[in-house]
Amino acid sequence: MPLIRLPDGSERHFDQPLSLHSIAEDIGPGLAKAALAGRVNGREVDLNFVVSEDAEVAIITRRDEDALELLRHDAAHVMAQAVQELYPGTQVTIGPAIENGFYYDFDRAQPFTPEDLGAIEQRMKEIVKRDLPIQREVLEREEAKRVFGELGETYKVEIIDDIIPAGEEVSIYRQGDWFDVCRGPHLPSTGKLGDGFKLTKVAGAYWRGDSRNPMLQRIYGTAWRDKKELKAYLHRLEEAEKRDHRKLGRQLDLFHFQDEAPGMAFWHHKGRTVYRLVEQYMREKLDEYGYEEVETPQVLDRSLWERSGHWEKFADDMFTTQLDERDYAIKPMNCPGHIQLYNQGLRSYRDLPLKLAEFGVVHRSEPSGTLHGLMRARRFTQDDAHVFCTEDQLQTEVATLIDMVFETYRDFGFDQIELALSLRPEKRVGSDELWDKGEAALDRSLRDKGLEFRVQPGEGAFYGPKIEFTLRDSIGRTWQCGTIQVDFSMPGRLGAHYIAEDNSKQTPVMIHRAILGSMERFIGILIEHYAGALPVWLAPVQAVIMNITDRQAEAVTAAAKTLHDKGFRVITDLRNEKIGFKIREHTLQKIPYLLVVGDREVESGGCAVRDRNGQDLGSLSIDAFAEQLASEVHERR
Repeated sequence: MPLIRLPDGSERHFDQPLSLHSIAEDIGPGLAKAALAGRVNGREVDLNFVVSEDAEVAIITRRDEDALELLRHDAAHVMAQAVQELYPGTQVTIGPAIENGFYYDFDRAQPFTPEDLGAIEQRMKEIVKRDLPIQREVLEREEAKRVFGELGETYKVEIIDDIIPAGEEVSIYRQGDWFDVCRGPHLPSTGKLGDGFKLTKVAGAYWRGDSRNPMLQRIYGTAWRDKKELKAYLHRLEEAEKRDHRKLGRQLDLFHFQDEAPGMAFWHHKGRTVYRLVEQYMREKLDEYGYEEVETPQVLDRSLWERSGHWEKFADDMFTTQLDERDYAIKPMNCPGHIQLYNQGLRSYRDLPLKLAEFGVVHRSEPSGTLHGLMRARRFTQDDAHVFCTEDQLQTEVATLIDMVFETYRDFGFDQIELALSLRPEKRVGSDELWDKGEAALDRSLRDKGLEFRVQPGEGAFYGPKIEFTLRDSIGRTWQCGTIQVDFSMPGRLGAHYIAEDNSKQTPVMIHRAILGSMERFIGILIEHYAGALPVWLAPVQAVIMNITDRQAEAVTAAAKTLHDKGFRVITDLRNEKIGFKIREHTLQKIPYLLVVGDREVESGGCAVRDRNGQDLGSLSIDAFAEQLASEVHERR
């Protein structure tokens, strides 16, 4: 008879097998009422799952993080039922839970409209109100194909054919008269879904992501624990829309994209100024931490990519060309090139650690459907570096890199950093012994610094484990940026070695590190984090000086020259426009400081200062304003 161990460490004995729902009732009627599903020995299951032997059991309620995926999965099923009730003859294909929501792909001759989304959402609410029991059934494979075939659900038949091996049973979930192929688990009834959901948009999607297959209609939605969470999420979406770096890039004259160069930015002067400021900051960090800046070729022979292992893993993502009957790849990453630099000359243990850094322009053949401004591009620059060291130096170097990453993020205004340790994937190079060393070094470095981190089994690079750094921005979104990766394999594959203290030839450990990741993407993140109002030290224009009438033009020009000579980025506005118009225009351009010079300011030798938030800072002399500006830039406020 089963012995049930609960998360709080308590145990319960039962005389016979019983369902998770019955276990929840035994614990208390309140828990039974709140229960959505459960975990048995770590595996998520429905509440009607019967526990027949000793097990560790947890009951999932709305308060649990796991509840969100359950709610979103069920919302997808309820949406599919609503669509087929409203539009008979529509075929359903797949409908998973995704980050922040769910979607379902439909095959329907007539396009869905925004009005249709409203009708579907209303029918979903009706289905929730019906509180239909959700029940799992099992069919023989051929029986399941017959059932779906008779309903005209050809996509479901194809799914069963391709995914379910011959002789195995097919799991079906039914709610009322509607049912679908699904592994589950699911909520006990549609009523448990609640009212924290909303449909958001319609998009096109090829069946199974293959452009040779039929185009389907994908309806997206979002689902949360309750209306309060839903409202908060929709507010974040509104904020994200206002902060969209692509829109702000055009509005602030930073960059643009066009069809002649898909996935590749055209940087305008102001945008390039921001780019140079970020690059300049990183160069200062490189000098502080003892790096040598290098540059490697854009195009390298295929044989080098084969030896490094990249050709096998990333050939489809590379832009390739041919010359003199030789195959070349435009580099998608910098690692093999840096090993070629390391290999120039005989290295001694005294030369290590050797730190090579490059602002390396790389190209990757990203699918057109995934491109998203600066966030997902085909051409971008990595703030890439590689540290070659001995095994004895590995621990110290990783610890130093962690400090460098945190310092950098703080200076750019990010103080919420989440860490993950990604361990060996199924497909990898190198021995288990080497992977053990790499994983242990990263784990120890994180623990020695007292840092919290989550472990991600199977998520490491093919050549080594890694620490991932994820930033949380001002509206709560997360962005994975920095990585520290330990590589015991690639240096040996490309012939890198050093002479040890005992005169033996040894292979160095290679640490791959990026802090910003992609320069372009990081600038996109900065733009959205600050809603375009970049801090003074990063702003492409730090101040604008405006006249009220032509009488002040000479004083404005002189003040601008004084500030420019002190190293500040200043422009003048001498147009024959009303001062209120000028102030509004430059405020929309998010210039940090707006300086106005009228007759009174000409007489006093100063200027009236206000910031882009509309705060009046009073009258200041140019030297006093310069001193204040210098302080802000120095402190990176």
